[in-house]
Amino acid sequence: MSAAVGAAGFAVLVVLAAIDLRRRVVPNAIVLPATVIVLAAQCAVSPDRALEWLAATFGTFAFLLVVHLVYPPGFGMGDVKLGALLGALLGARTPTALLVGALVLAAAGIALLALRGSAARKTALPFAPFLAAGALVALVAG
Repeated sequence: MSAAVGAAGFAVLVVLAAIDLRRRVVPNAIVLPATVIVLAAQCAVSPDRALEWLAATFGTFAFLLVVHLVYPPGFGMGDVKLGALLGALLGARTPTALLVGALVLAAAGIALLALRGSAARKTALPFAPFLAAGALVALVAG
């Protein structure tokens, strides 16, 4: 990944995380064009890794779509589309980002339960900030 593609991709992740925190939505108007642009840029910069970028983009989308279909109230389509952006941005590092994001989200959920008790079970937590944090960890660790 080139530094320019990475910086632009992470800037978009920060914007999407902030929007998800505030409005509980990952806007298509941002995530879809960003995914196409990042994927195209990755393939242009590293054509020898084009298959990796494509597989990560569509594979992550498909995996998260299954998660959404299994439990729609807990995981929105915006998160599914955000997964495609992560795949385009991180390639083979995407599973690390998903795992770290899910673990940090679980820790936040446990902390919320400890603070608020069973009433916290009805509290919705936005996933985009946790996915963005996971992506940052995956990039630094990889």
